Amino acid sequence: MSNSTKNEQNGGELGGIGVTEERTLLIVDDDEPFRARLSRAMESRGFVVDAAGGITDAVELARTSRPAFAVVDLKLLDGSGLDIVPELREIRADMRIIILTGYGNIATAVAAVKQGAVDYLAKPADADAIVAALLAQDDETPLPPDRPMSADRVRWEHIQRVFEMCDRNVSETARRLNMHRRTLQRILAKHSPRE
Repeated sequence: MSNSTKNEQNGGELGGIGVTEERTLLIVDDDEPFRARLSRAMESRGFVVDAAGGITDAVELARTSRPAFAVVDLKLLDGSGLDIVPELREIRADMRIIILTGYGNIATAVAAVKQGAVDYLAKPADADAIVAALLAQDDETPLPPDRPMSADRVRWEHIQRVFEMCDRNVSETARRLNMHRRTLQRILAKHSPRE
């Protein structure tokens, strides 16, 4: 069965996205159980899903199916999700790409948008939040956060921003922050502060 036939069976338009062929979605995540759950959830919401566990498979699938949408995990076993965004944009310039990660921070969000992603969501993001981000109009502005960041979080964000500016080079980041390299490595290995 072709993708367009599958799309027609899922019925009608999806959130203002025009023709049925535009419901194609590529999910790139190396966490197999999460990838399978998200694939099922997105299929139940009218998307025709291709899923890949890494960059190489994702690029091959994208070249074949040229999806309208992509949800890409930031940390993949074979590289960074940020690295795949320009390749996906070359395959299809109007592809709406969301970066999804458990390592949320402002610096990476900015880097993702600069690479061509339309949004950035922290795990655990449910399927409805992902659909809303994929289908959001470009001129929609997100609501402000209910609670501002703590001082620990602001510090962590600053370190992450400098790390991204240094092209993820630990030695250069440590030098710019006037910090010992091992101390920086310990900070980078930790998850972001909750608040």
